[in-house]
Amino acid sequence: MKILLTGGGTAGHVMPHLALLADMRKNYDSIIYIGSQGGIEKSLIENEKDIKYYPITSTKLVRGKFFVNLLIPFKLIRATNEAKKIIKAEQPNVVFSKGGYVSLPVVFAAKRYKVPVIAHESDLNMGLANRLSKRYCTAICTTFKQTADHEKKAIYTGSPMRRSLNIDKATARKNFNIETSLPILVVTGGSLGSRFINQKVYSELYDITRKFYVIHLVGKGNYDKRMDGYQNYKQIDFTNEMGQILALADVVVSRAGSNTIFELATLLKPMLLIPLPKGASRGDQVDNAKYFNREGYANFVTEQQLEDDRLLPYIIETYRERDKYVEALKKGCFQPANDKIMEVILKYTKK
Repeated sequence: MKILLTGGGTAGHVMPHLALLADMRKNYDSIIYIGSQGGIEKSLIENEKDIKYYPITSTKLVRGKFFVNLLIPFKLIRATNEAKKIIKAEQPNVVFSKGGYVSLPVVFAAKRYKVPVIAHESDLNMGLANRLSKRYCTAICTTFKQTADHEKKAIYTGSPMRRSLNIDKATARKNFNIETSLPILVVTGGSLGSRFINQKVYSELYDITRKFYVIHLVGKGNYDKRMDGYQNYKQIDFTNEMGQILALADVVVSRAGSNTIFELATLLKPMLLIPLPKGASRGDQVDNAKYFNREGYANFVTEQQLEDDRLLPYIIETYRERDKYVEALKKGCFQPANDKIMEVILKYTKK
């Protein structure tokens, strides 16, 4: 049997695929991927040598750019035709879509050839691509139960988790050669980093490193050599050792992308969330952060608040209340959803 994967634009639309690859390899003889020609999904998937990658034309809604968006229908038609040719040639038994702008033409094409489509929605409120394609989907897995309550085809599963994240703290300390009596703070702005979070940390680094040993994931291309002189500070632009880094964390400062915060929740990590603001996105991270804060799973502060406030007091508060957050996360019963999602995919795979 053969499975076709699609999704892209950000790492959030790709990492769940990677988390499920081991399970997919057990159940399918062949895995193919349709993504964009230059998106992050191409570099991530091409590292997996047994997956055939097909690039297609992709287009994205650019907020506030009316004339640019006029080209979207024409590019969408072209991309759908490209996806049709691939699906006709490959004849997959099922499509698993993680959303993002590149997934839409693939879902349209799959419907044309009567290939079952299983989508997965990571965020509390469904993204545009999944909203547009849901009528063509056979089923939609959701990370949040609340999302499934409002969608007819939705099945609440939770979020898949990379198996490589399960590493004990003592092993990670040894591997990273970290010897400190300070609590360890991990700061991450996602795979591409966050300029706002980076600058906020840099501006308070002297004070932060007096209270915490800081592991700062700045994002590809954002390494700042001027910060290398600080004690109790380790700067990393990109790593494949995320499991070890999170194992080290006593507290985490993070954006509020769904995949990241559910992994942190599963690992029982106290977290301070600084979501990407609505003006820079559709507001999904703000919704995720508010939900986690409302349920008692995480602390939460906006960029707007941090324009006037210092970051360190929020970090200290989160660390001081860490037991409260860990207890709430335990009661939330966060578990990797790999098995549940695979059960849905296999159920609807066309034999």
